[in-house]
Amino acid sequence: MRVQLALNVPNLNDAIDFYSKMFGAAPYKVKPGYANWSIDEPPLKLVVFEKEGAQAGSINHLGVETESADDVVAAEARLSAAGLETTGIDDTICCFAEKVETWVHAPEGNRWEWYVKQADHDDDSAMENVILRHRDGAGAAEANSCCAPTSEADEVAVEATNACCAPSPKQCC
Repeated sequence: MRVQLALNVPNLNDAIDFYSKMFGAAPYKVKPGYANWSIDEPPLKLVVFEKEGAQAGSINHLGVETESADDVVAAEARLSAAGLETTGIDDTICCFAEKVETWVHAPEGNRWEWYVKQADHDDDSAMENVILRHRDGAGAAEANSCCAPTSEADEVAVEATNACCAPSPKQCC
């Protein structure tokens, strides 16, 4: 596992230059408005989002990148058992990746994501968080009817809203 730090930056190219020099590593992935590094030492997943008008260097969100979907399921069960409200476990496409994830809000407002990346996704629309399906408590994928479009119009609506089912602390990561 490694901790993820996702920052808002005013200029993507400046951030890529700085963080590449700081950590001695080139980004793993660069897309319009987005870059991420998988740094071994120190173990860190660093993500930057180019956000016009955002306070430079402000935290977009924090996270824990896990080794497997089972790790995400276990983390969600532990968080829920501890009385923390989570979003449940979802299969998503976000930030140019297919992921299994759950989210929780910290008391000060920071959003924490527990996730595993399952595949890269190069579609430009992948910057928005699209929920493919919600998983039940046992971790099995269960189609979420409001997330599973039944017509072409529904598919457009799901992609356009980025709020597939219920309001949640999710945003793209």
